[in-house]
Amino acid sequence: MTPWVARLLFLNVLMFGLTIVVPGLGDALMFVPALFLGRPWTIVTYMFLHGGFGHIFFNMFALFFFGPRLEARMGSRRFLGLYLASGVMGGLLSFTSPAIGVIGASGAVYGVMFAFAYFWPREVVHIWGVLPIEVRWLVVGLTVLSVVSGFGGAGDGIAHFAHLGGFLGAWIYLKVMERTSGAKRFQAKAVTQAPTISSSAAVARWSHIKREGLHPVNLEELDRVMAKLQLEGFARLTESERQFLERFSQR
Repeated sequence: MTPWVARLLFLNVLMFGLTIVVPGLGDALMFVPALFLGRPWTIVTYMFLHGGFGHIFFNMFALFFFGPRLEARMGSRRFLGLYLASGVMGGLLSFTSPAIGVIGASGAVYGVMFAFAYFWPREVVHIWGVLPIEVRWLVVGLTVLSVVSGFGGAGDGIAHFAHLGGFLGAWIYLKVMERTSGAKRFQAKAVTQAPTISSSAAVARWSHIKREGLHPVNLEELDRVMAKLQLEGFARLTESERQFLERFSQR
């Protein structure tokens, strides 16, 4: 379990309980596009509300399943940014039905799924634990379903355009992140061809991490973080990346 996945799971469950015991809380935090200018906070708070046990269970299950590996790869700060950007974009696309209230973390969670497929498109997941499918085709299928249901006016009480907004928000966030990171790497190379790495003791310890017996997921992440360390230096590692290396150096 990674830091922000754990916090988001806790916040969503906490808010679900509070909306049950506190009358009117859900209405105050729900996002209604037509009322956005008078209630701007709801573009964020709506994604922490859910309409029932099934609603919150499936959203949190997807976050629990896809989130930790993604946060470990992106870093906690960028992961949280992706989650919020996807949720906000999901709310913005809900302006197609301005008078209808929107609740749920689906837009944010769909963004997490999209980002997972972006980094590991051929990863196989099992729907209901039975049907194998590559995660890229899962995202494609969910996109088609949301488009058909949204434009078809399906009266199922599901905010299909919020799902599409989650995908769109994640795509925009990842592209901006790539361009920003690429610019920083280019600038760092231009300044010096051999960036110095601080904390030599930690780096020496991490360089002796034993690869034998590591799960392929952890091995892939180890290679990524060590490559980043060599290219950009110790100071550019996120706190979660340092903790990842430290954890495996103590095995």
